[in-house]
Amino acid sequence: MRALSSAIVLAAGLALSGCDAAPSPTSYEPQSYVEFENAEWTRDAVIYQINTRQFTSEGTFAAAQEQLPRLAEMGIDVVWLMPIHPIGEENRKGSMGSPYSVLDYRAINPDLGTEEEFRAFVDAAHALDIKVILDWVANHSAWDSPLVSAHPEWYTKTPEGDIMPPEGTDWSDVVDFDYSNADLREYMTGSLTYWVREFDVDGYRADVAGYVPTDFWETARGELDAIKPVFMLAEWETRDLHRKAFDATYAWGWKEAMQELVADGSGAGAMRGYYSGQSVSWPRAAYRMAYTDNHDQNSWDGVASEIYGPAYESAIALSFVGPGMPLIYNGQEADLDKQLAFFEKDEIEWKTGQYDGLFRQFVALKTEEQALWNGRYGAPMVDVPNSASDDVLSFIRGDAGGRVFAIFNLSPRAQEVSFDLARHHGAYQNALSGEAAQFAGDETVELAPWGYRVFREKD
Repeated sequence: MRALSSAIVLAAGLALSGCDAAPSPTSYEPQSYVEFENAEWTRDAVIYQINTRQFTSEGTFAAAQEQLPRLAEMGIDVVWLMPIHPIGEENRKGSMGSPYSVLDYRAINPDLGTEEEFRAFVDAAHALDIKVILDWVANHSAWDSPLVSAHPEWYTKTPEGDIMPPEGTDWSDVVDFDYSNADLREYMTGSLTYWVREFDVDGYRADVAGYVPTDFWETARGELDAIKPVFMLAEWETRDLHRKAFDATYAWGWKEAMQELVADGSGAGAMRGYYSGQSVSWPRAAYRMAYTDNHDQNSWDGVASEIYGPAYESAIALSFVGPGMPLIYNGQEADLDKQLAFFEKDEIEWKTGQYDGLFRQFVALKTEEQALWNGRYGAPMVDVPNSASDDVLSFIRGDAGGRVFAIFNLSPRAQEVSFDLARHHGAYQNALSGEAAQFAGDETVELAPWGYRVFREKD
């Protein structure tokens, strides 16, 4: 579904304490706000989103499976598949419909393949040490889902008693579930556990997760983890979802800050504000998914390279180097230069793109440098004040001996920057070129408009 602005949901998050540490009724010892352990394989994970319909000319699991070795070579850890279920016919949009109009939660869209082919896809991914998560649409179903006729009491009604789409949306092809019904909760939780138990999937990306009660997700997470450790990503941006339900939430604030400073040339302030807010008001254990493209942005907002313009490479780099869990949308590595149709077949034009090598370098850097790992497993961002701080964001992550030092000119103006404090002093190498670099206090760094440098500390 269309991603919602963080402004819609920010107020809901402000009611929670932003710290990992919170006093218990009987002790003032620090307590973690997040009450579950992340699966070990998520600690340095990079996500790759597959729009199966558009990913290959065939648009099938079998064809996508052939691309898994390439993704493994890139260093991808998690593949997120857009919804795999049959799509409703009633009130369908376009000729093929929205994957988010789910007809049957325990079946596979025959356009994508068979159960056997999906199982083979998951098995092949696991053999390459890639995890598979499914896009899950818990908030609404297709109009012609069998659930509508079998359980009309599971759906939200108008004052006149008619089943209705989600309120305040233009999602005319779906109808809204009513989570005050215990039987619906049991059915939906059972459907979530079905795919983990029967097909060994590794978790879920939850569509419009904030439209579904948090206590439902918390209960479902417990039942899923009882089968095996899973990874849960919420399409939402509130802190309460991290307590017992979700490993990761969308960093809409990151995307909005980056797009704001690109649009108005205002400099680093918006991004510095995002990272400051993240540091003081979100638990460190919360993974925040930073992205420069996904299916919603591409289909509805525009082509990423056009949205970010000359800042595109810098935005990609920052999504990997700053605190956050990075996402690559299928085709970005092939310089995806068109908006893929959402309700029709419109495949990606594959080629070796100018950003392919860049993604590979930053995936490798993310994996190799523990300072850049996700959430509590990585290191916090420490500001390194510079002489052009209005425009340039500079910071270190990590402890001495394993630091990453990054400098981002988030402006359309060329800069020559120097640094007063010794927070970054040491021997490094350029993370992309391998060239040696020494910082001892008298250096200046020249940056082109939207230019950046990333250094990794030498052993």
